[in-house]
Amino acid sequence: MKGYRIAPFAERHRCAVIDLWAACGLIRPWNDPDKDIDRKLTDPVGQFLLVLTGEGESEAVVGSVMVGYDGHRGSIYYLAVHPDHQSAGLGRWLMEHCEQFLLALGCPKIGLAVRRSNTAVLAFYDRLGFAEDDAVLLGKRLIPDI
Repeated sequence: MKGYRIAPFAERHRCAVIDLWAACGLIRPWNDPDKDIDRKLTDPVGQFLLVLTGEGESEAVVGSVMVGYDGHRGSIYYLAVHPDHQSAGLGRWLMEHCEQFLLALGCPKIGLAVRRSNTAVLAFYDRLGFAEDDAVLLGKRLIPDI
């Protein structure tokens, strides 16, 4: 996409990524974004990708996604596009990148979680061909972040 590029996360982007997640409403009090980044950086299989615009001092992080693969299902987390750049196709572009990465690994299916109250994001994934599975997402906190 003209004016944008996808690049792997680099440490110099950490603060800008956390600011992006805050602008997109992805941060919750029970999840420390710094710890989530640190944990992702230990993942030997997945990717942590950013959408960048500008160069040098004017470089800006305008999108992000974490993608993982457990041998059965790919997972997408922290897909975010800054509100000022939404509706430009960047979210779709990131998802296409993730799908190609997962297909190259032989991944048969992608799973992701979206809060039911986030109707705009549910509509976005619906347009990309995602549908609600007949499954219940369960969670158990093993390490408290707060």
